[in-house]
Amino acid sequence: MIIDLPGTTTNAVNKRLVRLRDEGGAIALGRVLTLVVIAEESDVETSIEAANDASREHPCRIVVVAPAREGSTGLDAQIRVGGDAGASEVVVLRASGPMLEHTDTLVMPLLLPDAPIVVWWPGQPPASPDDDPVGAMAQRRITDSITARDPEATLASLAATYGPGDSDLAWARVTLWRGLIAAALDQPPFDPVTNVVVEGQARHTSLDLLAAWLGERLQCPAELVRHDGAEAITRVTLERESGPIVLDRPDGRIVTISQPGKPDRRVALPIRTLSEALIEELRRLDPDEVYGDVLTKGLARVGA
Repeated sequence: MIIDLPGTTTNAVNKRLVRLRDEGGAIALGRVLTLVVIAEESDVETSIEAANDASREHPCRIVVVAPAREGSTGLDAQIRVGGDAGASEVVVLRASGPMLEHTDTLVMPLLLPDAPIVVWWPGQPPASPDDDPVGAMAQRRITDSITARDPEATLASLAATYGPGDSDLAWARVTLWRGLIAAALDQPPFDPVTNVVVEGQARHTSLDLLAAWLGERLQCPAELVRHDGAEAITRVTLERESGPIVLDRPDGRIVTISQPGKPDRRVALPIRTLSEALIEELRRLDPDEVYGDVLTKGLARVGA
């Protein structure tokens, strides 16, 4: 069910949500968090779709804030419940310029009481998520540096302004890679890794974060090789005296793991979807200390 509320206020939206709960059952009960999405109009539907998928594992209230459509003034709202909202309830707020400058005040009446707040910027994040008005209220602040206008500059900015609770979907996209690499290194011979090379898509910041994690954890040089036209991460090489460990995924679906003296292994490793990365991030609401170390310490070890 979709309910449009043109020319409204957030207090009126909240009252309508309460009325819907009274009329149709405990819509808002059992929600584990409030997910606030700060999006451009072009990202609204994609973000809602991903958040709805994530809500099936993490039931939540989704509040999407976007600029008002051309010619509109004030605040237009839309409420989505039932089949249009997954396991959540979705409130879309399209606000005019002056209101967007005070997003914290705008969303405050719609926050679930005594529930954690997570804010997600699916496009260009603020210069400092920790200092953003909504970010300052949130336990977790999720960015997506891959979708930023300048991914490399955005990642550098996020590193310079990092605060506990910050995270990035580019980091969630390397979780399965990290598991495979750790499993490969947990087998003899246990020679130290002397150099790491991560290859893949030119603008994909997951390369930077994976290389930074490996360089920081293995205390060795880490290099990046970027290819135009590649899909995400395509190859990771861990150089050792006894021979390299190579994880090769040229097609974005199957990774082949090669180690000296052992037969090659093939493992399904499809590129993670947006909703899968978001689900990964919502599994923890405490600060991700490993990501913090990778961002603030590991990136400095990475050579292009």
